[in-house]
Amino acid sequence: MSYDYYENPLITRYSSGPMKEIFSEREKVRTMRFVWIALAKAEQAIGLDISKDQVHDLETHLDNIDLVEIEQIEKQTKHDVMANVLAYGNHAKLAKPIIHLGATSCDITDNADLLIYQRALLILKSRVVTLMKQLAKFADEYKELPTLGYTHFQAAQLTTVGKRATLWLHDVYKDFKYIEALLSNIKLKGLKGATGTQASYLHLCNNDSTKVVQLEQEFANFLGGLSIEPIASQTYSRKFDYEILSVLSQIAQSASKFSNDLRLLQHLKEVEEPFEQNQIGSSAMPYKRNPMKSERITSLSRYVLSLPINASITSSTQWFERTLDDSANRRIVLPSAFIAVDAILNIYINVTKSLVVYPKVIEKHIEEELPFMMSENILMESVKLGKDRQEMHEKLKVISMDVSKNIKLMGKDNDLINRLKQDSDFSFLSDYLDQASNASNYIGLASHQVSDFLKNYIYPVLEQNKTLEEITSSVDK
Repeated sequence: MSYDYYENPLITRYSSGPMKEIFSEREKVRTMRFVWIALAKAEQAIGLDISKDQVHDLETHLDNIDLVEIEQIEKQTKHDVMANVLAYGNHAKLAKPIIHLGATSCDITDNADLLIYQRALLILKSRVVTLMKQLAKFADEYKELPTLGYTHFQAAQLTTVGKRATLWLHDVYKDFKYIEALLSNIKLKGLKGATGTQASYLHLCNNDSTKVVQLEQEFANFLGGLSIEPIASQTYSRKFDYEILSVLSQIAQSASKFSNDLRLLQHLKEVEEPFEQNQIGSSAMPYKRNPMKSERITSLSRYVLSLPINASITSSTQWFERTLDDSANRRIVLPSAFIAVDAILNIYINVTKSLVVYPKVIEKHIEEELPFMMSENILMESVKLGKDRQEMHEKLKVISMDVSKNIKLMGKDNDLINRLKQDSDFSFLSDYLDQASNASNYIGLASHQVSDFLKNYIYPVLEQNKTLEEITSSVDK
């Protein structure tokens, strides 16, 4: 890290090692060389004059990467791809004459980018699976713990802590499905040439179109067997970049929803993010436990949410078969989006691994609101026992309003139930009021919904992906 000039905080503060490595300059060069090797092997496979020794030379020098050398050559040539071709040839001397044979720059860079995005998505997929596992565990543990539900951030019908967690989990489950769909939809640009017509490859194949088709298929096979876009210009359609950023935005949306909920819950002192032993919440107020990790999720997510519009503009302004106004933009936007989402998921995993729940505070908040929520049930029970619904409604309204006034103006506790027990018009409901005051009577099917959702949707995904690497997560700053 340099302290003398600006460095992107996504790299210096927030991102993980694996994702930074994938988008590093060294890995970009290595992936481009991997594509050049696949090109040479494919051309050899269809009978072009490329020897096994030349292919071996390329493979031998795959990792012999001198970034300073490449940078110096680019300063002279003003062309990044040719700088890489020349630097590769300086080391793989036997193969130098056939490097980049028939190709245009984007035959290399676009296919390399797609391979990099595939690897980055697989990392995010592993993180999402780990996150689903943790949220599922939390939801199951607290599926029966009643808590106030909120609509408009006003107390509403009860739910459970676990049911609320399934709302977060359901969003993450959908993100997992989006990632899977995107991975299944990645197609190589293939070998299309300067304007997408494959004219250079047709010339190499002596005007044999079947050889060109074979060449492209062999190329794809050497790159892992991905399918190839049926049509392209010099580049793959930049609409696919929008698809990528849309999925990354979906993940950020889910994470931001969770982090905002948790920040509100921490204000209520019901649930809070973990607070480390030596962590300082505020420089001025030593008692504070600010939700800084959740706030960071919100902050990074806001950045990611702003990026899809950028890709849509890039896609919509591509001229004919190729224009270069996408290049500098894509170098910044796509890597930073992946790195930011990786950081978001890293924090999300860290927070959900050790969420702190305070049942007594939750119970206290229920006691403050539940008596009012029981009103309709009290009326119905009164009618069952022969009372006039309208008369009981008026009497209950008078008592409730007085209780509400004492709460708001004098800060008193909600004593509605005790008042009803002592009131001659409601004392006949004393036993019912004791029974009805149990918060578990008001959670509906919340617990069953949690169990069914986990069983039918989450556990099958976790089982199918149990071989994915378990992600450990830490937040250093």
